[in-house]
Formats: sequence, C-alpha cells, structure tokens
Amino acid sequence: MRRPRRWTGSLHVVLLLYLVVFLAPSPVSSIIVNTPAELHASKGDAVSLSCTFTSTSRPTSKMTVDWSYRPQSGGPPLTFFHFSSRAFLPPDGQFVGRIQWKGVPARGEASISLINATLKDNGTYTCSVRNPPDVHGSPTSHTVLTVTPKVPSIRFSDVAVLLAFILLPSAIITLILIGRMLCPKKQRSQSKAHRSPIEVTEGEEYGVHPAEPKEKRATCCDLYLKDSEDEDEYYDQQKRPPADDEYAESQC
Repeated sequence: MRRPRRWTGSLHVVLLLYLVVFLAPSPVSSIIVNTPAELHASKGDAVSLSCTFTSTSRPTSKMTVDWSYRPQSGGPPLTFFHFSSRAFLPPDGQFVGRIQWKGVPARGEASISLINATLKDNGTYTCSVRNPPDVHGSPTSHTVLTVTPKVPSIRFSDVAVLLAFILLPSAIITLILIGRMLCPKKQRSQSKAHRSPIEVTEGEEYGVHPAEPKEKRATCCDLYLKDSEDEDEYYDQQKRPPADDEYAESQC
C-alpha cells in the first residue's frame, strides 16, 4: 500500500516541473525609439524629422512605422504617415504633398522630411516603430516642432542701391565744399552811401579825384562758386550804365 503513494508523489513533482518550464511566459525582447526633443525651423524650410530605433530582432516585412501629429493648440493626435514594406504618404489634409520617406529600416532609420514648413505645422510629432517580436520597451518617441516667420534678408543689390543714393549726393556736396575752400571767395564791395550836395570828401575840394580801383574780372571760381547775393550784385553791375567821370562841384 505504501509503494503506490511514493509513485503518486513523484508524478506530482514531474507535472509541476512541466508546468513551470513549458507553460511559463517566455521573455520578450524590447525596442527603443529615439527622436530629438525639439526642432526649430523657419517658414518655408524643409524640416528633417529624425527617428532612429534599436531592436534585438532583425527588421522584417512585419515591421511598421507610424508618424502622428498633435497641434500646438491641443486635440487628439492624427496619424499622417504609415510604413509597412512601403511608404504610405498622406492622400489629403494638412501634409498632402509635403512628406518624403527618408528611412532605412535595415539601418534602424525611420525618418521623414517635411517640405515647405508653415506656421500651422507647430506641434508635437510622434514616431512609433513596431518590429515583432520586439513590441515592448519604448516603441514611441516625441518631437516638438517650432516654426517661426522667416527674417527678410537684405540682398547685395539692395545695399548697393542704398549706398548709391547716400554716397553720391554726399560726394557731390563734398566736392562743392572743397572747391569753395580752394578758390578764394570774392570779397563783397560795400556800396557807397548817398552823399548830400554839400558833402565833400578829402581832396575833392582841390579838384583832386582819388584813383578808382580797377574792376577785377570774374574768374571761373567767381562765376560758378558765388553766393546768391554776390551773383545779384555782379549782374547789377553789368546792367548799370557807366558812371560820369566829370566832377560835379558842390553847390553851397
């Protein structure tokens, strides 16, 4: 009667070991996905949304890549790109015609390119990679994209035109000032005051007239570098009739 009990106990131990070895959950490999935390771009730029992954299993046809977008204002994420053996580009919506697949799964690359970035593209982009049996770990990663208005750049032609409008008048004014400094300025002749009939200057009472200075002929500097008052005086002298050389005796 005791022998059957021993065989029964041994059978229970074998069954327990079988359950532990064959029915216990097998260890599962993990996958790790990495993306830059932040990206900055200007309006109209082509933005590279980088995504890399490491997996203990070799990528197969079952591997999938998904890119989703969540606006900066909030809301549910929207999947706009899918890869499974080939790239499925967005057929419509905000990103239609502006997404290019840049990934190389054999090298652990799952990147895409966003063409002609706009201010509406600001938000969070999520890269998700699945490579069975690597389904655990960190299969997703997030990137925050900030697009700012493009700063207008000044072209060389604009600078040249601006300098021409500033330097050319300055050069002309400088040349005029140098010409005025090099050419002596004509001294202004003071006009004689009107004298009364009884007023006699020194020497006139004896009939002696002082010699009048000869009129200086105008030079190029006098003609072209005259002040406005000098020009008026010059033309008045030209129009004035010749003075009478005879001496007018004073009437007492």
